[in-house]
Amino acid sequence: MSAKFLALALLASGADAAAQPQPAAEQPQMTIDTEDRVARPDQWARACKDWDDWDKPAPPFRVHGNTFYVGTCGITVLFVAGENGTVMIDTGTETGVWHALRNVGRIGYDPQHIGLLLYSHEHFDHVGGMAAAQIYTMAPVLASPEADAVFRTGKDDPRDPQAGMHDPMRPAPHVIPVEPGRPVTFGGIAFTPVATPGHTPGALSWQWESCEKEVCKTIVYADSLSAISRDDYRFSDHPEYVAEFRAGLERLRSLKCDILLTPHPSASDMIARAATGSFEGGPTCAEYAASKIKALDERLAKEAVAK
Repeated sequence: MSAKFLALALLASGADAAAQPQPAAEQPQMTIDTEDRVARPDQWARACKDWDDWDKPAPPFRVHGNTFYVGTCGITVLFVAGENGTVMIDTGTETGVWHALRNVGRIGYDPQHIGLLLYSHEHFDHVGGMAAAQIYTMAPVLASPEADAVFRTGKDDPRDPQAGMHDPMRPAPHVIPVEPGRPVTFGGIAFTPVATPGHTPGALSWQWESCEKEVCKTIVYADSLSAISRDDYRFSDHPEYVAEFRAGLERLRSLKCDILLTPHPSASDMIARAATGSFEGGPTCAEYAASKIKALDERLAKEAVAK
C-alpha cells in the first residue's frame, strides 16, 4: 500500500468522504532529475532578497537532515523526506507550486509520490497551489476544522480579517480533519499541529524533529501571525477572535524550537541566517511570538485611538 493511501486509512477515521480532485485540463510536464542538486543555504540567500517576489524561482536547499526548502524566493514551501513517505508543507501560489514540485525532483525525489500535504494558513499566496498539488500527487491535505471549508470551497472564511480581499482559490476537496495538539505520524516522522489562529481562523504551525546523522533539531514552521486586515476590519470589534489569537501566540511561545521557519522567509530573517551557511541562531519561537504580540497590541492601540 502506498504511503498516501496508508495515510488515508490511518487518518480518515470518522472523517467525511472527500470528493476526489478532477484531472486538470492542462498540467505542466514534470521531469524527474535524480542527480542531487541541493544548494547550500548561502547559495539560496545570494539568489534571493528580502521580501522577494512570490513566484521568483529559487534553488532548493537542505535546512537540516531530511527537511528541505523547495519554495520560491518569496514564499516558503518545505519538503520532509521520511523513511517510507514524503510530506510537503504549503504549496505557494498556483504558479509557485510548479517551481516547488520541480525543486522536489531536483533534490532526487519524485514529486508525484508526495504522500501528505500540510499548510500554514489558508491564503492564496501559501496554498493557492493546493488544488494543483492534489491533482498531481493525489495526496490529502490535513486541515484544522476552521480551514476545512476554505479548502473544500476555495472561499474565504467570513471570520478571516482579510475576507473579500482576494479572488477565490481553486477548491482542494481531498481534506482530512486534524486535531491541533495531537501529533500525526507519517513517513516515520511525528508532525505536531499547533493551532495559531489570528492571521486566519484556521492557521496551523507545525513542529517536528529532523536528524542529520546523530544531530537532531526540533524544527518549528510558525505561521505568519501578523495582525493585518482589510480596511474596514477592526480586531477590537472581535474580542473572542483576539483571545484566540493571543492563546495561539502563547502556545507558540512555549514550543521547543531549535530552528524557526516561517511562510514568508523574511519574517524570521531566513535569508540573513541562510547567508551564514547555517540556520543556527536567529529568532526563537518565544522571540517570534513576542514580536507578534507586540504588533497585535500596537494594532489594538491604533484602533482605540481611531475610534
